[in-house]
Amino acid sequence: MSVLTHAQKSDVDRPTRRPFLSATQQFAAGRSTPRAFFEGCLAEFARRETDVGAFVTFDIAAARAAADASTERWLKGKPASAIDGIPMGIKDIINTADMPTEMGSPLFAGWRSEMDAACVSALRQAGAVILGKTVTTEFAATEPRGTRNPFDLEHTPGGSSSGSAAAVGCGMVSAALGTQVIGSTIRPASFCGCYGFKPSVNALNREGCHDYQSQSCTGVIAASLEDAWQVAYEIVARVGGDAGTPGLAGPAACPAPAAPKRLAFLETAGWSQAQPAAKALMQDCLDRLKDAGIAVTARNDDVKIDAVESNIAGAHPLSNRINSWETRWFLRGARDRDAAKLSKVMQTRLAESEHMTLADYRTALDERARIRAIYAELAGPYDGCITLAATGPAPKGLQSTGNSAFAVPSSLLGIPALTLPLFAIDGLPLGLQVLGFFNEDARAFALAGFLRDHFGGA
Repeated sequence: MSVLTHAQKSDVDRPTRRPFLSATQQFAAGRSTPRAFFEGCLAEFARRETDVGAFVTFDIAAARAAADASTERWLKGKPASAIDGIPMGIKDIINTADMPTEMGSPLFAGWRSEMDAACVSALRQAGAVILGKTVTTEFAATEPRGTRNPFDLEHTPGGSSSGSAAAVGCGMVSAALGTQVIGSTIRPASFCGCYGFKPSVNALNREGCHDYQSQSCTGVIAASLEDAWQVAYEIVARVGGDAGTPGLAGPAACPAPAAPKRLAFLETAGWSQAQPAAKALMQDCLDRLKDAGIAVTARNDDVKIDAVESNIAGAHPLSNRINSWETRWFLRGARDRDAAKLSKVMQTRLAESEHMTLADYRTALDERARIRAIYAELAGPYDGCITLAATGPAPKGLQSTGNSAFAVPSSLLGIPALTLPLFAIDGLPLGLQVLGFFNEDARAFALAGFLRDHFGGA
């Protein structure tokens, strides 16, 4: 795909992702080992972490020991899973037994759960090599905590999964866990040139994760599409989805790319705010799909798409109302413990939430259910939807995590979303976003694989 790029970094300085699954053939053949692969990640960690600041805490000795154990299993021909040995980061909103979980807040400095979250336990069982805990914004919400974009240190990496995206984007790890309740997986993955996967709501077990709202998801940020699927699959194979739900459904390996017949293009509320260069890239993408014989339909040509567009226009404020009600007890406790250690943003959010009533919350839930039903009607005529992952590349400055307008619809709708690192503007990444249908995550991956291959992505 043609991209609008200028002032690119030199090949030496340009951040590079380190896909894992493609390296395992070398492990199986005895030509390389998980320990050697991990040392390559550590080299990038040593070179970049001081500037990027992706990690809150890390344990290199323990990670090396895990990589050595993985190496022994591969040498014996008995890897614990397809991702045995994958270097990973864990967003610091997710509990780990061996490291603190500080949630981006001074209120939890040094706090330890002494237990792994379900997803972390699953990853350890699968042989993952956990380097450390990655930086999150305060309580996985708004307030940044200093991580920088590896493509330009003066730009935000996005949030709230800022450290996870930055670490994957520059090859410190091959994958990292994030979360998303607004745009916290899709947006930072887009800004940092990664593959980001926000699954259907409830698809990955969130036990032990402090991002627990009803439309929140544990997500995966990865160096390749295959890595993203495999990490999610291995988690669900061991601990399932959220309690009372079936969890992620699909094959034991990343679904094969499948060409779509019909796609819906969604402008979302983000289109009016998108940069001209971003719109040009999206339009070029749509034109090339049409030239390939794929029907691409927009709101002007289908009343069902227009209905979706009209109803997701307010996705952000509706999501905020729901999230405010669902977090106010936690924030009350934080305020009562030490209000001075809560950001002004969190204090304002708490004050606003305390004006809500149960009736207000129930009304918001009914509205969300109504909008989800409208979107579900697209599942018959269309193979999926596409749009931008963000209004443009990462903005300059570290005071904001950027505009989430393109990412929030998938959160409100509870559907799978993926961002593919196919675009760049002035040397900074920007993702193409794929929106799927509820509990059809595998179908979304098949579409994403086609788009990656069709446009020459890596």
